[in-house]
Amino acid sequence: MVSESLSTVPTKEQIRRAPKVLLHDHLDGGPRPATLVELARETGYDQLPENEADRLADWFREAADSGSLERYLETFSHTVGVMQTRDALFRVAAECAEDLAADGVVYAEIRYAPEQHLEGGLGLEEVVEAVDAGFREGERRARAAGHRIRVGALLTAMRHAARALEIAELANRYRDLGVVGFDIAGAEAGHPPTRHLDAFEYLKRENNHFTIHAGEAFGLPSIWQALQWCGADRLGHGVRIIDDIQEADDGTVKLGRLASYVRDKRIPLELCPSSNLQTGAAPSYAEHPIGLLRRLHFRATVNTDNRLMSGTSMSREFEHLVDTFQYTLDDMQWFTVNAMKSAFIPFDERLAMINDVIKPGYSTLKSEWLFKDAAH
Repeated sequence: MVSESLSTVPTKEQIRRAPKVLLHDHLDGGPRPATLVELARETGYDQLPENEADRLADWFREAADSGSLERYLETFSHTVGVMQTRDALFRVAAECAEDLAADGVVYAEIRYAPEQHLEGGLGLEEVVEAVDAGFREGERRARAAGHRIRVGALLTAMRHAARALEIAELANRYRDLGVVGFDIAGAEAGHPPTRHLDAFEYLKRENNHFTIHAGEAFGLPSIWQALQWCGADRLGHGVRIIDDIQEADDGTVKLGRLASYVRDKRIPLELCPSSNLQTGAAPSYAEHPIGLLRRLHFRATVNTDNRLMSGTSMSREFEHLVDTFQYTLDDMQWFTVNAMKSAFIPFDERLAMINDVIKPGYSTLKSEWLFKDAAH
């Protein structure tokens, strides 16, 4: 009875209540549509394609659902366009933490590019401090609502620009003030991570953490460079590692040397299923590499990427995976522990989150099934 009970797929309500960990989410990819409309009105931004929240949400999803990473990235001009004041950054950050906590996320690393929020006259430090204050306010509101969440920031440099070292230095200055690491993002093709080696070498000298967007729209060379030239701690997406894995008709699997290295070294993959479908990195949930990567025990994690553009949340991402692969609470816990192990906070704090929050949370959900079975 126990094994049958624990193998049952969770309901949507159980998925929502389950503790979740989010490593790959963009601040400018997740504002509430109603907030965008209000901020556009307040800041004088007159380029929104729709001025009603529901229609604006639909526009973002449709525009992002193009199969092209470049077209997908164009949608950010509107979210970034209204996030140019301290008040706007504070509000979006606070609501981000609040929304994630309500969805069962207990730990999140949210990334944003400070260099993209300077058009209203803010300096880089002012941007970082406004976002951090917003995250702390969002954590406070979550506690008041009966939820718990801890939010850390990843400072992102745009790979097509030339400010990576400057942003890396900024991340290092604020590493004990809410910033937990560094990232580079933007279109991969034509903008290899090796252009920013000075930033990565600086971070390694400072014993700081960084992740690199790699293996999303571009393939194995991007992953190889991120790991072997730059020394990334994690791979942002990394979904194209599947190109180095051969699965025969009889089910046998052969890993290439890069895939073997990624698995053997337990390099975390920040997989974002819904986003990957939109940008053409995977054709469907059923064909998404996460299914095979889970079976092969890669350090796979589940993430949202951009909640607004994908019309998603952590719960919805897991709902898709549960529906597609019949994942159980045990599978959800496996992905969640993977993510917490891979977070950029100190080891003892990660361990405390796993042992004091995540495992007890899943144990409670599983015990509800046992109680329900016993009652019948």
